Order: sequence, then C-alpha cells, then structure tokens
Amino acid sequence: MQFRKPMALHALALGMALALTGACVSTPVHAASNDNNVEWNGLFHDQGPMYDNHPEPTASQSVTLTLRTFKSDITSANIKYYDSADSSFHWVAMHWVSNDPTGRFDYWQGTIPASSSEKYYRFQINDGSSTAWYNAAGISSSEPSSGDFFIIPGFTTPDWMKNGVVYQIFPDRFYNGDTSNDVTNGQYTYAGCATEKHTWGSSVTSNVGGCNSAVFFGGDLQGVIDKLGYIKNTLGADIVYLNPIFKSPTNHKYDTEDYTTVDPAFGTNSLLQTLIGDVHSTSNGPKGYVILDGVFNHTGDTHKWFDRYNWWSSNGAYESQSSTWYDYYTFQQWPGTYSGFFGIASMPKLNYGASGSAVRNAIYGSSTSVMQTYLKAPYSIDGWRLDAAQYLDANGNNGSDAVNHQIMREMRTAVMSVNPNAEILGEFWGDASSWLSSGDQWDGAMNYNGFTNPVSEWICGVDESGNSNSLTPSGLDSWLHGTRADLPTDVQQTMTNELGTHDTSRFATRCGGDIWKTYLGLIFQMTYVGTPTIYYGDEYGMQGGNDPDDRRTFDWSQGTTNNSAVALTQKLIAIRKQYSALRTGSFMTLLTDDSNHIYAFGRFDASHRIAVVLNNDSSSHTVTVPAYQLSMTDGSTVTDVLNGGTYTVQNGNVTVTVDGHYGAILEQ
Repeated sequence: MQFRKPMALHALALGMALALTGACVSTPVHAASNDNNVEWNGLFHDQGPMYDNHPEPTASQSVTLTLRTFKSDITSANIKYYDSADSSFHWVAMHWVSNDPTGRFDYWQGTIPASSSEKYYRFQINDGSSTAWYNAAGISSSEPSSGDFFIIPGFTTPDWMKNGVVYQIFPDRFYNGDTSNDVTNGQYTYAGCATEKHTWGSSVTSNVGGCNSAVFFGGDLQGVIDKLGYIKNTLGADIVYLNPIFKSPTNHKYDTEDYTTVDPAFGTNSLLQTLIGDVHSTSNGPKGYVILDGVFNHTGDTHKWFDRYNWWSSNGAYESQSSTWYDYYTFQQWPGTYSGFFGIASMPKLNYGASGSAVRNAIYGSSTSVMQTYLKAPYSIDGWRLDAAQYLDANGNNGSDAVNHQIMREMRTAVMSVNPNAEILGEFWGDASSWLSSGDQWDGAMNYNGFTNPVSEWICGVDESGNSNSLTPSGLDSWLHGTRADLPTDVQQTMTNELGTHDTSRFATRCGGDIWKTYLGLIFQMTYVGTPTIYYGDEYGMQGGNDPDDRRTFDWSQGTTNNSAVALTQKLIAIRKQYSALRTGSFMTLLTDDSNHIYAFGRFDASHRIAVVLNNDSSSHTVTVPAYQLSMTDGSTVTDVLNGGTYTVQNGNVTVTVDGHYGAILEQ
C-alpha cells in the first residue's frame, strides 16, 4: 500500500561520484607506475564471488577480500575494518597475488579473521605519498566516515530469491478460472458500496462514485492455476507473489476480515494448497516458490477482532470494551475514535503492545499464528511480503521506531524457526537500510528507491507516480550506486526490482505507450542487481494510470510470444537463468554518456564477463565499451546474446551499435 514521504537522492553517492564512471570512456593504453598517484580508474572491489571468498560467512569462516588496481600502480594496500565486538578499528595488510588475464591489473588480497560479530570495512590504497580510500560508497582522497562494505556472519538470504524471477499477481484481475465463485452485482454492500461485477476487459472504475473497491471481475486462484504454464514456461518466472488472498469485502483485500480463510471469490483453503503444490511441482516446468502478502499493520473493520458492523456472533473491540480483542486496537475514545492506517476508519491499526503480547502471538509468535500456519504444511508457502511494514507498532504509534524494529526481529526469529529458507520481503518506498543492514529483520525490500523510481525517471522522464522528473545516465548511476551502498550484498541480490506495482501507474503508461521503452526497461530489469519482479501485464506493455487504473484485467490475447515484448521477456529470463553473473556476479559501471543517453555496466564472475549497454535515445548509437575493465582480452570475441551478433575486443574496447530504446548484452 502506498503512503510515502518524498525521496531524496543519496548523499553518499552524490558526495563521492565514482571517478571510474567518467574516466572509462577513453581508451586505456598507458602503463601505471609508482609515481605517488593512485590511479582511481584501475580500482575495483565488490562482494561478488571473484572479490569475496565468503559473501555470506559463518561465524567460523574468515573472509578473504580481493582488491584490483592497475598493474604496478600502488606500493601498498590495507583493509581497515570496524568490529562491532570491540567497537574498534583493525588493520589488515594486503599482499599482491596475481595479474588479471589482460595483464593490465594487479590483484591484492587480505583476510579478515573469523568471528560472529558484524563488521564494516574499507580499503586504504597507497602509492608512495599518495593515498586513496575505497568503500561501498565509492573512492575518495580522504578517509570516509560512512558507506563501508558489510560483513554479517550467519546472515543469509534465500538463494532461490537471488536466482529467481518474481511474477506479481493481483488475483481479481489475472484470470477467471472458476465463474461459479464470481462476486455478482449487489451481492453485498460494504461501506455504502454495493458490489459491481464488471465484464473482463471493461473499466475498473465503479459505476457509483467512490466505490472502486467494490468492482469485481472474477479473477481467482483457479485462474492462477490455469495459467501457471504461461508463468513458468512461456515467461520462465519461478516465484509467484500474490496480492492479498484472505477474506475481505473489497477487491484489493488489504482490509482483512479473516486471516484463516481464503476469500470465497478466490477459492478455498484447499485450492490454495493445490496452487502452492502446483507452483512447487517440477512436472509442469521449473520448481517454483510462493510469496503471500501479509497485511499485518491493520485489519479490516469487518474482522471479528474489531467487528464494526456486527457481522460476527462474538463481540469485537468496536462492540464491547470487555471484548477479548479490545486491546488488539488503540482507541482514543471508544468506539468511534481509534488509530487507523493513515486515519482510514476501515483499516483499524493493530496494537502490537509489548513483547509476548496477544497480537504478536496471533500474527507471528505462536505455532498457530497466521505467519507460521501458512509457512507450515499443508500450505508450505516460501515467504511473506509485509505490507506497510514500517508502520507496525504499539499503542497507535506510527512505526519506524525501536518497537517496530523489535517486532521485525521477533518476526524474523519466528519465521526462521519454521523455515530457515523463507523470504521476508518488506514494503518500503525510501532507504530501507534500517531494516536490512543488520541481518536480523527483512531479507529484502521492494526496490522502489533503488530501481523503480530511478529507472522510471531515466527511461520515462517521470517518477513512479507519473510526476515529471528526469535523470541523466550519470545521475542514474549515482542514484543506483548510492542505494546499493546502503545495503549488504546478499540483500541487494534479493531486492525486488519492479518496473511497476499495484501502487504505481503502469510503466508503459509512464513511458507514453512507447513499446520500445518497455523493451529497454525489461532489458535493464533482467540484467541489474536484484530479483526481477514482473507486475502482471508489464511484460506486454499493459497500460494504466494510478490506482485503480493500474489494476486492469490481463488481456490474454497478448499473453503469448506473438507479442514482441512477451517474446523478449521470455528471452531475457532465459538469459538471466543461463548466466550466474547476471544474478550473483559483480557489478561495475562501464560508461555513462549523458549527451547520447547511454548507460553501460558489467556483470561478471569467474565463468562469464558480460557488458550490458542500454540506449535511452530514440535513435541508434555506436558505443565504444571499455571491455578491458571486465578483463576481456584483446582479440577475444563477445556475443550479443540478444541478437547473436559477434564483436572483437580491440585495444581494450568493444564497439557495438545499439538500437534506440534498446540494449545489447555482450557476453564471453
């Protein structure tokens, strides 16, 4: 659900713009030397598998770090790390180990000893009297005070999330697999709105003003089951994220009436088990995973705990101050004044109280809690997406505080006790590092801040809500770099990268209906750091303005590879699956060309080196990519896996022509 504060660009990235970005454009031919000058353009480190031997170390594993420099450029290098165990800095001297395949670079290594404590590190790099500092935020001549790389022993994020592709479904609008459970016109009235059954493909706007949440089209869980072949095989996605499916009087179901029951318009609890089993199955495509939407900041006012309209036989908090559930909510003046989600009366806010409270036990703490029940057989879901996660709190407070973080730590402990491989995905629209940087709360967050918004501003010229705002490639790179630096690497790899969601206008609409911009967005999404997440229909360029227009019905005449964007999506997901470098490899900026609207970056590991070139201009451009930065050797061949074209590395560079609003994925 979307209620957010305006976002600011990250100070880390803006304050330390990478020298690498601008310098890579020129052809490198000179030899480095010990000349009291650290050449920044040769420096590289991240926590990809070539530069960190244990990206997710146990408490008993030491961590050997590799730093790249130009050959013979430096006289010494050190790792400086802060250890939370003794609140002190420590130094590790690095030593030269080898050259890269091109002979242009040296590799230096040092090892941080094993322990259970969280650590943060940076590099001090010396060439005689000259010193450079390098950390996750960038390179600087003076020692940084923030932006270091993380080491969090014992913390892991799910490998299936790192390596997967998510497909997000708003159930009422995806496919109607069972017409017998459709909500009909006037079937019931809630909040003054009678239900409306609309024809598939027709307007999502209610016939009666202010009743958009009462418009139903008939999509259901059987529809998802019927279309798993499209998701798993046509597209190749393997993680299904469902917007809320529990009983609720509205179409969006963010006002839960009963966490224990699938909404009858979507099916039954037994059918949910069937759907999960079919997603998990390998007999109908690759093994898949299911993430459910957990709306735990608030309930609906029809939930039996609250029962504003006397729908239940028991007394809810709204009906009686002696109700079993009275303390589940926060009343300023009973019954009419109470804390709600952003003051919305139909969404009374849960009171999480102190540790061990009844609400905490009901939602996550006990073996029969909502979260644990669906993680266990016979459901065995694979993760929870946490709606409005920052707001969970006690006594009507608005979250983002010590109590919220305590709740999230307890929630993680509860989830891990049932399934240590489960995903906890938080909804947050800004810098989510408060929940992500210590390894004790969420695994990742919806990446509005580090993908959706900046990519929209760069490609479409508007933010995710459609407000005019544009970015240059260099501005984009600074934004992306800063948001990556905020987070541990294994968190970056499980941030969900959406072009759009149920809370934004559609990407295709923000981009003015230009299908080539959808192509470009898809190429970016499938090659960047994080888990690509397709909001149903974005793969064919579905149109739609802000809520509720972003929740149109899926046009199944477009759900085929006869649609060029769907065919491209299929190809891109297959490419991502083929090359681990695109999933867990290093990321390096190669080129930002603001005048020609070009952005190029590398993804690489020990097996493959890949240069991704994105052209956000309307016309084609010939781009010279500094392939030597990826240790591509002169005379070697690269292949554009999008079109099969081959190119030869010459003088450290690869030159490729890229169509307007399109990309190249150059692999060797």
